[in-house]
Amino acid sequence: MNRQQRPDSGGLALAEPPYQRHDVRQRDIVNHAISVQETSNTMSAIEYLKAQDIAPDVIERVLLEPQRRRGPLAH
Repeated sequence: MNRQQRPDSGGLALAEPPYQRHDVRQRDIVNHAISVQETSNTMSAIEYLKAQDIAPDVIERVLLEPQRRRGPLAH
């Protein structure tokens, strides 16, 4: 986890998330695939993500390793 000291933190190191989302379209595609996985099956979700040109490492992380998914993003 990245830790950075900020002037307004009173000298305390604050944890920063190790990522920052920039691609809202990809987020929506991945969220839909997770729904497909939950209501149908993993294979259907994988095929959907492949058809949407989502990178294989992202597919693996979000569908096969749910503990590594990123948290929800505020709209």
